Amino acid sequence: MLRRCLSLLISLCLPLALGACSYHTLTEYAVKIERARSGLERKEIDLPGGLHYVYLEGGAGETLVLLHGLGGNKDNFTRVARLLTPHYRVIVPDLVGFGESTRLPGADYRAGAQLERVRALLQALGVRSSHLGGNSMGGYVALAYAARYPAEVGSLWLLDPAGIQNAPASELKAIMTAKGGNPLLARNEEEFARVFDFIMSDPPYLPRGMLDEMAQERIANFATEQYVFAQIAGDSLEQAVAGLATPTLIVWGEQDRVIHVGSADVLHKLLPHSSVIVMPRIGHVPMVEQPALTAQDYLRFRATLAAPH
Repeated sequence: MLRRCLSLLISLCLPLALGACSYHTLTEYAVKIERARSGLERKEIDLPGGLHYVYLEGGAGETLVLLHGLGGNKDNFTRVARLLTPHYRVIVPDLVGFGESTRLPGADYRAGAQLERVRALLQALGVRSSHLGGNSMGGYVALAYAARYPAEVGSLWLLDPAGIQNAPASELKAIMTAKGGNPLLARNEEEFARVFDFIMSDPPYLPRGMLDEMAQERIANFATEQYVFAQIAGDSLEQAVAGLATPTLIVWGEQDRVIHVGSADVLHKLLPHSSVIVMPRIGHVPMVEQPALTAQDYLRFRATLAAPH
């Protein structure tokens, strides 16, 4: 579907004068179309203390808050939201430090600090309880949020979450140990293309020009991402979440090179009301690689919560 969308956009631009329809323009159009098709609207809000949040919102019903990972942004969930907004009020913020939201140089970006910022956003939006989902760093924040405020979280949807240290070493860790570099960070377009390939086993098709356009946000935020990664890389939530009773769906890409799929079993044993789905041929971001299947699995999980016991 994304391939067809991009092909349409490119075909619309071809009759225009050379250079009049740049990859920057194509990327902006593609993002707007994907948001519209998912029923999402871009919004922003200023909070006391100087925090500025930009977020996507759409749908109606119980509130589902989705949190992106390191280097990601709110649009990581745009396509998966297409199947979710018919059922829920979906809110997807750019976490502080990423996307269009506030940067806080030298601040604490660990889960405890970030969850309080997310909570302040939700309270400003009138949300007193919600269902939380998150990928990678976002899953780490969502999990810590539920541990600190269990009465405010109806369920958890954890997509390859960070924060589990007592698990098999991942390929990312092996590379960083052997070579010292970080394949999740990008200082230029070539490095971003390698990041794209590293985090996904089944990536969506994108022309290289659009990929280079997407890289600019990551390149500009390189120092912040490096700083945040150093803060959270060794942080463990295992003790804090052991025995947490929140109903939880744990989803992991079988081919995840960032966080070993064996982490799913570790987390499952810590959470007594959790279930696990391991997705074959999928990497670190299931909601980007297979949005329809990922959403369908979540809808089935939520249906089990609504079923009489």
